[in-house]
Amino acid sequence: MIVLLTDFGRDPYVGVMKGVILSICPRAQLIDLTHHVTPQSIREGAWHLLANYAYFPKGSIFLAVIDPGVGTKRKALAIKTKAGYFIGPDNGLLYPASVKAGMVDVIELDPAKGASFTFHGRDVFAPAAAKLAAGGPFHKLGKPVEPENKFNFYLAGRSGEVVTIDRFGNVITNVPPSRNSLFEVRYSISNLKPRTSKHSRQSYAVKLMRGERSYFTLELPYYLAYALAPANDLFLITGSNGTLEISVKNGSAASTLLAQVGDRVIIE
Repeated sequence: MIVLLTDFGRDPYVGVMKGVILSICPRAQLIDLTHHVTPQSIREGAWHLLANYAYFPKGSIFLAVIDPGVGTKRKALAIKTKAGYFIGPDNGLLYPASVKAGMVDVIELDPAKGASFTFHGRDVFAPAAAKLAAGGPFHKLGKPVEPENKFNFYLAGRSGEVVTIDRFGNVITNVPPSRNSLFEVRYSISNLKPRTSKHSRQSYAVKLMRGERSYFTLELPYYLAYALAPANDLFLITGSNGTLEISVKNGSAASTLLAQVGDRVIIE
């Protein structure tokens, strides 16, 4: 199984990469994780890999191409982990997921003769993924190397960052909920009315920062489900990846807050 993640959107680049893969390994099973990462947003792509790789079968090959440095001296990598393989540019995109998955070996891919200076997804990364899927040995893809860009998301206590913004405008952070907000709040499925103990976490103080400057400080209520929140108001919820998200029911928190990926956030 080859799982693709890019910032190519609806352009034909994804289709061409699939054509290259299937030309080398016709039996490859191709899965699209997403091709709608914000263009050039290495940070956002790295989060999607980190948050989602574990939902795929062990041994899957993750082919990730968000590559604003294509054509430069940045390395092309294939990383073997205990969970599977990650292939893409050495710009930090692969690193957080590879570390969490248990990095075993790292190979710098051999340069492809005649490779384009603008499309290594087609000419370098897709062929490497296809060779692995066809049963080729990992060590023959290139030479051992250390990743140069060892990027990790910022998280210190209750301080983290905005890691992505989804199409609904939810501002997704890497900050986990406090224990009592996640485990002590109870609600009735039948009438969607919350029932909380006197010790349950009802709200958080949220500060959003860009650089060293704070641009929003808010006290936001916490809900377990979107349906429990009042319409058009900002609130916090634990998202599907187990971290806190700032949301607006039937609206866009990102538009309301003018939030961006990489903004620092403190949630206490």
